[in-house]
Amino acid sequence: MSSVPLSILDRANTRVINGQTVEARAIFAEVTSRAQQAEKLGYQRFWVAEHHSVPGIAGSSPTLLIPHLAAATSHIRLGTGGIMVPSHQPFVIAEHIGTLTALTDNRFDAGLGASVGFTKPVRAALQHAADAKEHFADNVDDIIGYLNGTGEVTAYPQDRSQTPLHILTGGGSAQLAATRGAGLVLGGPAVTRGLNTTNETNQAVAEYRQRFTRSPLREHQPHVIASVNIAIAASRQAAEQLVLSEAWALTRSRSIGVFQPLEDPDTIMAAEPSEQQQRRISKALASSIYGTQEEVLEQIERVLAYTQADEIMVTGNIWDPAAQQESDRLLMEAWNAR
Repeated sequence: MSSVPLSILDRANTRVINGQTVEARAIFAEVTSRAQQAEKLGYQRFWVAEHHSVPGIAGSSPTLLIPHLAAATSHIRLGTGGIMVPSHQPFVIAEHIGTLTALTDNRFDAGLGASVGFTKPVRAALQHAADAKEHFADNVDDIIGYLNGTGEVTAYPQDRSQTPLHILTGGGSAQLAATRGAGLVLGGPAVTRGLNTTNETNQAVAEYRQRFTRSPLREHQPHVIASVNIAIAASRQAAEQLVLSEAWALTRSRSIGVFQPLEDPDTIMAAEPSEQQQRRISKALASSIYGTQEEVLEQIERVLAYTQADEIMVTGNIWDPAAQQESDRLLMEAWNAR
């Protein structure tokens, strides 16, 4: 597994300090600093996400954030994890892809997702039709046609089939990725199930590789990226503190319907979560990889054995940006030394 590269997906999570939510300007500066360090450390890609009307996430417009990151870096690949196709017109998505590839000197990866707004008001604001997700495959085909110049119209700047395309999925869209000659980005249980099994492999990945049809225009090879929350510290307990903030935000969202800014883990523990909340926290922690360098490497190897992935993408965000960058550094240090 020595040739498997590491990448990062940053959601631009906001956080609370002394009862105040950190401004988006500061969050984006931290994202930029993290991207610069990731480039120096040797990470393969740095992707940013798209979430709409989420108080705990500043990252709503990845296609606007990427040019800023491109200006602050020189060679690391940048991408969207992802552009949520139901929220945009396919032709406009194709224009954005062509523009970003031109602006980044071909460093751009287009990750495409099918998610819609989390709540009914958000879906209404985005003008989502009730069956928006059902048109995902057709919309992806339209985007490919506009990019390749094989559609009824061509998107400009012309992409000329340069930009690598990836489909984000929990496994359900693996066949779509295969038949369109796109990369596959797996997340959720399709990845973390590997933490609890030693003799199985992900069948969606096997079928993706078997069904992969290389486009005569794009000529991309099958490529599987496994995305999973990862955090490293000097001890397992310290690493658990790093992933606790996001686990708590996910837990609270189950109760109040809103994913809020990340909170200081010390504040969370002082609040003494209820038994139900603690069960939900434990469930969220079980879907993360965290611990010392040695413990994390062993868990990643299990995920790789299960997913047969070509690449690992680190997701999840940590309340303390300095601890986030230190975790990134420790991971790459351990990965290179194994």
